[in-house]
Amino acid sequence: MRHVAVMTATGSTGLIAIFSVDFLSLFWVSKLGDQSLKAAIGYASQVGFLAMSVNIGFTIAISATVSRALGQGNPERARRLAAASLFICAVAAGLVAAGLLVFRDNVLTDALHASGVAGDVANKFLVIALPANVPMALGMGLSGVLRAGGDAKRAMYVTLAGGVATAIADPLLIFGLGLGVYGAAWATVISRLTFVVVGVYGAMFVHNLVGRLDFKALARDALPIFGVGGPAILTNLATPVAALYVTRIWSDFGEAAVAGGAIVDRVIPLAFGVIFALTGSVGPIIGQNYGARLMERVQRAIVDSLVLSVGYALAAWLVLALAAPRIVAVFGATGEAEHFVLFFCRVGCAAWVFITCIFVANTAFNNLGYAALATAFNWGRATLGTIPFATIGAIIGGVEGAMLGLAGGAAFFGIGAVIVAMRLSGRLATTPDPR
Repeated sequence: MRHVAVMTATGSTGLIAIFSVDFLSLFWVSKLGDQSLKAAIGYASQVGFLAMSVNIGFTIAISATVSRALGQGNPERARRLAAASLFICAVAAGLVAAGLLVFRDNVLTDALHASGVAGDVANKFLVIALPANVPMALGMGLSGVLRAGGDAKRAMYVTLAGGVATAIADPLLIFGLGLGVYGAAWATVISRLTFVVVGVYGAMFVHNLVGRLDFKALARDALPIFGVGGPAILTNLATPVAALYVTRIWSDFGEAAVAGGAIVDRVIPLAFGVIFALTGSVGPIIGQNYGARLMERVQRAIVDSLVLSVGYALAAWLVLALAAPRIVAVFGATGEAEHFVLFFCRVGCAAWVFITCIFVANTAFNNLGYAALATAFNWGRATLGTIPFATIGAIIGGVEGAMLGLAGGAAFFGIGAVIVAMRLSGRLATTPDPR
């Protein structure tokens, strides 16, 4: 439990720093006093979330493959895999960013129903911010390499530095240079570049965890990377796809609901960032111990992660319920947007108690060689656990009904995922080492 807690605490600090970039951007944009601009940030963030999810998938692959090689006592292979992973990650991030740039009008208009001032601003915001997906992917990947090597502190520094850079750049660009909402986009670019600089220093110069890129071995090294990364990306894409559908529901209730959703989308990562970090931090623990065939430790890590994450989710729910009026005041939410935020903080975030269960189970699946199960459960929640539940809930009870429907779908798939993960780890504990 101590190992899981320490890795999670340091990882969450760094990961929350990533999410603080978006939080601070919306905070400063809210000071411009135009609700349409908050809605625009909400639309743009959902598109950016698609790209971020691919990056997270590769980060999971980097942590899992590098940590497993280190656990097997093969540091040279770990260094070669790290180099190959970062190269593949950067290329994929560039392709994703280019695709989203080309089709941003379709995503905003057709998928999200964005229109008017909010749609136009979101479109221009993405032109500035999306190219920064490449340094973002590299920074996250380098953080994953450091975490796989056990240096949780320097992994934290990578993203923490980006958060500090944003805290300085946002007000300077938005108000000091008069760039308005687009200053937030440029601040995002600056933060992503900061990730890379700090990550390169820690992973390459301090620990020498990244070797030279071997193009001859690239095809061979790509197999284990995509073996974990492919399903992990598919798994992670389920969340933004579900978010796109939910944002479309909010859009049908008006800009105020979208603005409220944008605020909630900034609060969720900060409130539940520990859960996101736990899945990234406990992965190397499971991976190293599985590589060494210490299955008792693997099972203990899964149980401790579940206890820690569910306990934290309940505590975070209580804090949000108490802090709801203050959150509304900080972002200047009024009318329907205010009601949206208050209801989510007091009732709607119950869904996260069960979403944490899915995260823990998926981490186990990814690091035990059953990544396809993680994909199945995530997409199950994103489709069967989201579309019918949210749609029917919205028809019956409006925005509040949709939130309650999402909680119901999360409960069904979250409990099911944990049951399967525990049975899988138990079965592997009695299976002879195939090596």
